[in-house]
Amino acid sequence: MRTGPAPAPLRRRNVTEHALDREPAPPNQGSRYHPCMPLLSPKLTKLLKRGVLAAIVGFGLLQLFPVKHFGIPTEEIGTNPPERFPFDGPPEVERIMRRACFDCHTNETRWPLYARIAPGSWLMARDVHKGRNHLNLSKWGDADEDERQTDRENAWDQIQSGEMPPWFYILPMHPDAKLSPEDKALLKSYLMGKAKK
Repeated sequence: MRTGPAPAPLRRRNVTEHALDREPAPPNQGSRYHPCMPLLSPKLTKLLKRGVLAAIVGFGLLQLFPVKHFGIPTEEIGTNPPERFPFDGPPEVERIMRRACFDCHTNETRWPLYARIAPGSWLMARDVHKGRNHLNLSKWGDADEDERQTDRENAWDQIQSGEMPPWFYILPMHPDAKLSPEDKALLKSYLMGKAKK
């Protein structure tokens, strides 16, 4: 028969308490334990490793996938047609349009490095293709003055309504394309200056 004080009741401890009780393994001992990180079960660790590997393989495959079958003209990435039309507005208006409009609405697109990495390249190719089809200032040489003025008025309607430049062009890559009230006033004077009364 046991004499003396009764043993203390057993208490369940959580994983964090176990981790805090353990001494860090000496360096180069091969332990995966780190005192600042909660312990992951071997099953979860294995799942995370597989997920990371799948993401890397998937990203690599995206670079090779022929998305032109889905209507995205990736053959245009990094190229600009040679056709140009000299801008006929004042220099201050040209500066605004170069930073806010020319990348999608001329043959003078600046193709940054990320424009060659999928899926960003697909989005940029699609937006440039659509922008050039809707309005390409580089092709104004083929249009008469009435057509050019109609394009100017349509452009002002888009700017005034806030549809152009689109928010996804401005953020996060082109914050300088955001138009201030002063920018809009200059654009209006150019775009609507020859409007029919």
